[in-house]
Amino acid sequence: MNVRILVLSLCTAVPLFGQLTPVDLPELTVYSPRVANQSPAGSFAMPVSALRFEPQVDLQTRNQPEAQADVTIRGGIFENTGFQLGAVSLVDPQTGHYYADIAVAPAMLGAPEILTGAEHALVTMDSTVGAVAYTWRPVRTSGLMDLAAGENGLDRQEFYQGYVSDTVILGQRVAADVAWARADSDGAVPYGDSHFGRVNARVQLASAAAQTDFFAGYQTKFVGWPNLYTPFNSDETDKLQNVLLDFNHRIDLGEGNFLEAGAYHRRNKDDYAFNRFAPVGAVHPFQTTTWISGAAVGGRVDAGMVTLNFHAEVLADDLQSTSLTSGHYDSRTMSKLALVPEKSWVLADGSHLVVKAGGTYDESNHDGGAASPVVEIAREQTADPVQRFYLSYATTTELPSYTALNSSPTAGLFLGNANLGRETSHDLEAGASGQTGGWAGQAAVFYRRDDNLVDWTYVNGVFGRRANAVDIATTGAELVVRRSWSACDLVLGYTVLTKAPDYHGALVSASFYALNYARQRLTAAAVVRLGREFQLRFDNEARIQEPNLLRTAGGNQALISSLGLSYRPAAWRGTEFTVQADNLWNSSFQEVPAVPAAGRQISAGVAYAW
Repeated sequence: MNVRILVLSLCTAVPLFGQLTPVDLPELTVYSPRVANQSPAGSFAMPVSALRFEPQVDLQTRNQPEAQADVTIRGGIFENTGFQLGAVSLVDPQTGHYYADIAVAPAMLGAPEILTGAEHALVTMDSTVGAVAYTWRPVRTSGLMDLAAGENGLDRQEFYQGYVSDTVILGQRVAADVAWARADSDGAVPYGDSHFGRVNARVQLASAAAQTDFFAGYQTKFVGWPNLYTPFNSDETDKLQNVLLDFNHRIDLGEGNFLEAGAYHRRNKDDYAFNRFAPVGAVHPFQTTTWISGAAVGGRVDAGMVTLNFHAEVLADDLQSTSLTSGHYDSRTMSKLALVPEKSWVLADGSHLVVKAGGTYDESNHDGGAASPVVEIAREQTADPVQRFYLSYATTTELPSYTALNSSPTAGLFLGNANLGRETSHDLEAGASGQTGGWAGQAAVFYRRDDNLVDWTYVNGVFGRRANAVDIATTGAELVVRRSWSACDLVLGYTVLTKAPDYHGALVSASFYALNYARQRLTAAAVVRLGREFQLRFDNEARIQEPNLLRTAGGNQALISSLGLSYRPAAWRGTEFTVQADNLWNSSFQEVPAVPAAGRQISAGVAYAW
């Protein structure tokens, strides 16, 4: 609560400096409207950076979010959070730990949207709790160069350039953009070094009603950290090489109707070392490469009597690994069909009653199919403070990762189970959104039952963590509100959760993921304009965590903050000087149990946008 008082005090005190005019950031650097600090202090910005203090997302990080981050929504775990890029669902079949490793510069993407309930069930494949959805941002003629240095040997450079030509093909204007970035750091703890690189290129065809994107990206990451994935006090490393090729085409039909199609190919090469100092022959016993290709088509189309919401998607993956060799298969195909008709009626008070009712069907060549219902009833009235109220029920399914299926069941760091089956989630929620008195907000209450969720658990005296199926009921509520003044923007978020697990009699001393959640979590983000040339950016997260015997430092309560100050001299248009501190209070809270927290990181930089 002290954070809320502080940010509200800043917002109300700033007008004493005089009448201020809001200064908007250049569009290409705004990655999320609900997070104050758009870039991290210890790396270049990645898509996951915009989720660091997102009210509806809880990041569980190792080293720093850009190094490795498990993305969770509403108390879920890393493997049942989906990612959507245009029409397609981005999946990494090895492990959900790498879902957020998307080799795309945020300057090419729209702000992330968090999908839950019926909306998530309709458009995202192979995830069960929620999804983070990105769109392809229209290219414009603009550029950015960003340089920074800081504590722990931080060295960062980033470049972006977009260009819209006069060339027109089939009624669409041709545009292109490129991006390049690199960052090195020695890390906030010994042997916590990181080395990142990324290069992107995109060609875009765009008109007033359509946009086509052709994208190619490559990203490399080397991450060192003690206890990176295991609780055995070892200095571990993980080296990733990610290739992403993507095509997306979207046509806007007006009045919310659209057609969208896409395809992608992704290769992720992973080289994990449990002990970076082990003899050469034993340093790299965990080498895994996955390939996945997918295609999807979907949309919302007025069919006269009803409006049709539909989505069809197919994915095919392949695995080569030195360690994931104990399962029944190392390649598979998955598909999903979704059809949810929608009907709207005008009520006597002028509001609209909107009913969606349909279902989805998931199939795989190695698991049986699953039919799932999707239902949503909503009342919409733009003239009321509560502009939308809804009640929804949706069932979603996914398949376990190869790490859970193909790891040895009897020996090693990660003990798998080749007989794990399809995971199913049943979500019932009610929510509302609207605005009044200058405030805009949204709220939801929900109950979710996850069946056969794959959790990784620990048993006292047993070396290695084990993949166990758990049935777990989650009850919760979330609230997000926002308001802007001439001198300040403020976003507040609050989430409360409770869980009831059933491990079917399995011996479990502690859970790394399913029972690693915040009972209460408060976020507060403020952007304060200190005159025409200075901005103060303040992100905060306060949490009360469910106790976990694997957590060895930081306790069960934490306050984590990021504070940035920027200076934009009026005489040097487009130039911005910044100083930023992540983990401002140097919290030792372990977001993943047994994984040491990253300490305070301070950096300073200069950027020039044109």
